[in-house]
Amino acid sequence: MFSLSLFRREPPALKGERVTLRLPNWRDFHEWSTLRSDSRSFLEPWEPRWAPDELERSAWRVRLARYQDEFIQGTAAAFFIYDNATRKLVGGITLGNIRYGVAQTGHIGYWIGERYAGQGFMVDAVRLVARHAFDTLRLHRIEAACIPNNTRSVRVLEKAGFRREGLLRSYLRINGEWHDHYLYALIADDPHAVTMKG
Repeated sequence: MFSLSLFRREPPALKGERVTLRLPNWRDFHEWSTLRSDSRSFLEPWEPRWAPDELERSAWRVRLARYQDEFIQGTAAAFFIYDNATRKLVGGITLGNIRYGVAQTGHIGYWIGERYAGQGFMVDAVRLVARHAFDTLRLHRIEAACIPNNTRSVRVLEKAGFRREGLLRSYLRINGEWHDHYLYALIADDPHAVTMKG
């Protein structure tokens, strides 16, 4: 049986060989907004349409409150990704839509700053979140979805051991338009998932 105590403990910091993941806090605003602003044209084709106040402090306050509420409720955990070598923010990754009962599943979503893309940071982050999901949260299945022509995201998921399971038609409204998405999943007892445990 799932216990909310898993989420009421000190928020976890997940450390890997190349990256460390931790929950965002108020002091992260400037670094986050700068990285997102610098990467806007790179990110917009793959994300929901940005709000007019997307990078304002008021929107940041709302975002942080949502992250905290979802974490406390046990429905999501949003992490920022830091390069261990430079300690700089490189992106973000969220384990959301966490469900227990007969499902025991969660959904991964992520973004990375343009200057850090293609350097392996996100593959490491996805593996850390998967390990946390399976070992600490006791989930059985993790899903992720990506637009078919987002070749970078496809590579990340496949390098992290996810398997493509199908095509979700008109699945998410991205940058103002409905898009088909590939559905990927990793199961706790998949060979790749088993080797990343511990």
